[in-house]
Amino acid sequence: MTHKILIVEDEIQLAFGLKDNLEIEGYQVEVANTGTDGYELLTKNTYDLILLDVMLPGMSGFEILKRIRQSGNVTPVIMVTAKSDEIDKVLGLELGADDYMTKPFSLRELFARVKAVLRRQSGSSVSVATPVNLGILLVDFGNYTASKDGEQVPMTPKEIEVLKFLWERKNQTVSRDELLTQVWGYDDNISSRTVDNFILKIRQKMESDPAHPKHIITIHGVGYKLIP
Repeated sequence: MTHKILIVEDEIQLAFGLKDNLEIEGYQVEVANTGTDGYELLTKNTYDLILLDVMLPGMSGFEILKRIRQSGNVTPVIMVTAKSDEIDKVLGLELGADDYMTKPFSLRELFARVKAVLRRQSGSSVSVATPVNLGILLVDFGNYTASKDGEQVPMTPKEIEVLKFLWERKNQTVSRDELLTQVWGYDDNISSRTVDNFILKIRQKMESDPAHPKHIITIHGVGYKLIP
């Protein structure tokens, strides 16, 4: 299977350099050089992965990410930007990005990130084969999908990974730092708010009454506990 990647990047030389190198690796690649063009392509086509710059003419990468997530599009997104400020990284993650790379970066690093995200998306790295009931959801960790009463419930790959991490440690308290380190791969605490916002989104999908959760419980000052 050939994976299809969309690059939304206004630095034309960089965009087509990435395109050429990714095609050499066997990927099918399309390029958009403005946010507006990128968003239009996303409304018309499907992709396996999006490499999305933040600072774009026409529409910012953050706005594109926000719109596609609100529409139910859960295609994995790697934010690619020259900005290294913590607030930008946090915002990208909270809007639903799966990973974040800061320019300049090596092709080796990019290829590793792309392969890791696509591997997670395909479910090949997930050992849980049987769907599990969590709250009002039936979650298939192997296929990164969730459903309610037979209807698909949109969840991003990162939301599924957070839920899987909690499920594997059910009835145990998991700290915010542990989630950031193990699920996002960060060695330092970027922001506990990032984790809290992901938990909020997951509760809205799996809890009968998200305001009074029964399955993902807050352990104040520490983190969370999943009670099946």
